[in-house]
Amino acid sequence: MTTHGVTSPDTTAHGVTSPDTTTQGTTPHGLITQQPDPVEPAPSRKVVLVTGASSGIGEAVAAHLAAQGHVVVAGARRTDRLEALAERTTEAARRSGGLLQPARLDVTDRADTAAFVRDARDRHGRVDVLVNNAGVMPLSRLDSLLVDEWDRMIDVNVRGLLHGIAAALPVFTAQGSGHFVTVASIGAHEVVPTGSVYCATKYAAWAITEGLRQESDPSIRVTTVSPGVVDSALADSITDPAAAEAMRGYRAHAISPDAIASAVSYALAQPPEVDINEIVVRPARQR
Repeated sequence: MTTHGVTSPDTTAHGVTSPDTTTQGTTPHGLITQQPDPVEPAPSRKVVLVTGASSGIGEAVAAHLAAQGHVVVAGARRTDRLEALAERTTEAARRSGGLLQPARLDVTDRADTAAFVRDARDRHGRVDVLVNNAGVMPLSRLDSLLVDEWDRMIDVNVRGLLHGIAAALPVFTAQGSGHFVTVASIGAHEVVPTGSVYCATKYAAWAITEGLRQESDPSIRVTTVSPGVVDSALADSITDPAAAEAMRGYRAHAISPDAIASAVSYALAQPPEVDINEIVVRPARQR
């Protein structure tokens, strides 16, 4: 069955679908789906949804977890990049019994986000983890008055997070387990010039996620990962010349997105009674 732009494999034990034999087809969204040979899923295999998976941290998290043997549904608007990611990770995922499936997703659209989670649950029988990673960072001074860019940060970084929580929380509650991972920022803990609005959205992401942790049943784990300077395309959205120049120097000692992927993997790998609430990961040279 094809739902949300991804071909659905058959179901197997462990509540997780097992891929069919290798076939290729085109979905209604134009995505080419590659199905690896069938494998026996490991008991620790999880169904993981990752937003903003077309580049940077989201891309690294999706690839890392698929290579570890998890079923990863990678969501983003740039479906061509998701398709390329699925092709690059096919062999590593196959060796471990994992799978990476691309799915078109706009986190600013509440209905689209709800469908992203619902289709993954219908396809795989459950959803174990939602990594709320989608974010934008068009930094600027407030007196630049780039209000449209402020609105975009609020829509993606805050409303997008809330849409993910609203979609996944009822699923986690009904199945009696689940794990939310919010990718925030070191900007959730400090404010820098040109970062007023961006830091505000990351403070909000931290606060929302901490509130979610306190309100949730202990069967639902909640983790905030706050990266420092990471080598990614996040800064490419900066249109303010002064902010762009400052960012070039600031990013001189950036770390790889793989470091953040490893932190996410560490949080997911803990036993159910262990809840890793917050991880800050930054370059050793960042002070």
